Amino acid sequence: MAFTELERKRCEKAAARFIEQRRPPPRIRAKLDIAFRVQGQSIEIFSVRPHWQDKSKIAEEPIAKATYNRKKKVWKVFWQRADLKWHPYQPHPEARTIEDFLTIVDDDEYCCFFG
Repeated sequence: MAFTELERKRCEKAAARFIEQRRPPPRIRAKLDIAFRVQGQSIEIFSVRPHWQDKSKIAEEPIAKATYNRKKKVWKVFWQRADLKWHPYQPHPEARTIEDFLTIVDDDEYCCFFG
């Protein structure tokens, strides 16, 4: 089941605040930026840059993902490994709120999200 409109707006507002704090300076955003999307029960944070072979195309590179489990009332936290699959983020595979998820990503304790 997808988010209610209120839940979706709350997630978008929290993610927009996070993105605004993490974005690079305006002068380089055409070359590197970050963004987010909400799809179904998940929110994904990703980098945006021109494609290395064709500068007219935009390339997105996943940074972090959280999926809400409504039954357990918890966010599952993921990072993408070199195999291009999402894996639970250790030591924090779950977060209680969207804000907790964003704090985990911002802290990036093991350099899995931002390197």
